[in-house]
Amino acid sequence: MRVTHNKPPAAAPIRRPVIHLAAALFTCLAIAPAIPLTIPLAMADEGDHDRARRALQAGEILSLRTIIARVEDDYAGQIIEVELEREDGRWIYEIELLRSGGALVKLELDAGDGTLLGIKGRDIQRTIRSDRRH
Repeated sequence: MRVTHNKPPAAAPIRRPVIHLAAALFTCLAIAPAIPLTIPLAMADEGDHDRARRALQAGEILSLRTIIARVEDDYAGQIIEVELEREDGRWIYEIELLRSGGALVKLELDAGDGTLLGIKGRDIQRTIRSDRRH
């Protein structure tokens, strides 16, 4: 004996094109004023990148590879962020380390010679490798 189950036909989806159109228009109008702001920011970033490259080529700053190697040798923790910034006419590497216990430590290094300019965070003494302490 064969049993068949008759399923009722699926209800047709209700279309609301006017609502979708209004939502799309609202989104476009909300985003439109911000578009011109993103163009100069992108151009500014490229300018910063070019200045940093020229500083490296001119020997004004150490390479990122060199800085990372020094930080890994001198400090305990995983590097999670590196920024190169120009402050008061000086290039500075700002580096964030994540320690094994979850503490964040921020280092500021002179980009020209790698000298430590500042360090912030918890358990700083435990961040500096024992053979590197003065």
